[in-house]
Amino acid sequence: MAMPLLADPNFRRSVTCISEHTVEGAVGIVVNQVDDELNGGIIFEELGIKISCDAKRIPIFIGGPVHHNEIFILHGSPLHWHESFVIGEDLALSNSREILEAIALGKGPQHFIICLGCAGWGPGQLEWEIRQNAWLTSLCSHDIIFQTPIDERWETAIKRLGIEPELLSNLAGNA
Repeated sequence: MAMPLLADPNFRRSVTCISEHTVEGAVGIVVNQVDDELNGGIIFEELGIKISCDAKRIPIFIGGPVHHNEIFILHGSPLHWHESFVIGEDLALSNSREILEAIALGKGPQHFIICLGCAGWGPGQLEWEIRQNAWLTSLCSHDIIFQTPIDERWETAIKRLGIEPELLSNLAGNA
């Protein structure tokens, strides 16, 4: 979760699900920023995907400033779609046409977020930002990602840590 005074507008009050973190860097998806001008209907129509669900009601998230023209789907079970990267026992990241077609037909995973773009950090960058007090970390929460109202995800995630967001300090320290 972004700390309150994180200056980067791409991450202001954001909740980011880290999907991969290695010595080469980190990749994640912002799960609480929606593109107000797009919806699933627009995306499916642009891609020529047949629709049988109320696709206009599917929000499109701004997953981050990296690869902002690419579609990513963060989803729950079933996890094994073509080109899926399993993050945990109940969470995967996919970007195949197969899963988009299934979602458009109402046959995809029950829980999903369609995003344009992702967040990315170079080697050691995310660790440095955490030491600079830019981020709070916690385990991934399926219910915050998929069931908590979008505009409540940041505050709910921080409160789960036992912290009142308005009491957060922007001062960092090491003991």
